[in-house]
Amino acid sequence: MRSVAFQYHAPRSLDEALAILAEVAPEDGRIIAGGQSLVPTMAFRFVRPGHLVDINRIAGLDRLSEQPVVASVPAPDAAPGTELVIGALVRHAAFHRPVVAGPLGRLLTEVAGHIAHYPIRMRGTFCGSLAHADPASEWCLVASTLDARLVLRSVRGERIVRADDFFTGVMSTAIEPDEMLVEARITLPSAGARMGFDEFSRRRGDFALAMALVSFDLVDGRIHSPRVGVSGVEDRPCRIAQAEALLEGCVPAIDVFQAAARAAAAAVDPLEQPQLPAIYRRELVESSVRRALERAWV
Repeated sequence: MRSVAFQYHAPRSLDEALAILAEVAPEDGRIIAGGQSLVPTMAFRFVRPGHLVDINRIAGLDRLSEQPVVASVPAPDAAPGTELVIGALVRHAAFHRPVVAGPLGRLLTEVAGHIAHYPIRMRGTFCGSLAHADPASEWCLVASTLDARLVLRSVRGERIVRADDFFTGVMSTAIEPDEMLVEARITLPSAGARMGFDEFSRRRGDFALAMALVSFDLVDGRIHSPRVGVSGVEDRPCRIAQAEALLEGCVPAIDVFQAAARAAAAAVDPLEQPQLPAIYRRELVESSVRRALERAWV
């Protein structure tokens, strides 16, 4: 199938792109960067944008660097420190190797290897994945679990939205029609932070049926500030407070991880599909959370 006709725009600056977007927003104007999610949905006519605003020629949107956390930006559960800034044109492939030292760099590299296939990773973008908001997106889980701050801009100005408030449903976000996601910011964890990721799909590169990401610090041999995130199961990624409460203050051990995994499975409200009953997805959540915790601890 082919998409419906659209008008193509290729701005050379961010201000120009935002001005065009403001003008074409009423006709469902869309930003295109990698196109690995948008183009297939257009081909199947799930979306029918009247305009595409191609941002690939805009300098500076490929920024991938560390910077001090801006004091005015709320960073819940994290002391002021350093954050990783990921621009709108940073490709998945940028994370094939660690982009920062420490546990976050290693985690992002591990996660990147699970995203689709190599050609897609060479073109698709981190921020584009967030804007598409597929429940099976690995980067959406990363953003949600690690409390990323997402920077949105329009001709009206800039606003920063926490990941918890950004994802609103299946392929639905808090982005306004005239706004563009220009960068994502993730606070770097401590050098000793433990992080683990697990994903289940039928075949390598397929959409995930369930995945889990965990992070915690160790203080005097006990788990401190645990984060347990799950995705691919509900209509958006989510943190599992019940599992985090069970982990807080505990000495890492298999039985502790199993209890947290069972709590996570009980807490989710899985999407029900004929080939994927809710009970099966709960079992996947339990096994994925347990494996992610074990990998974080090893």
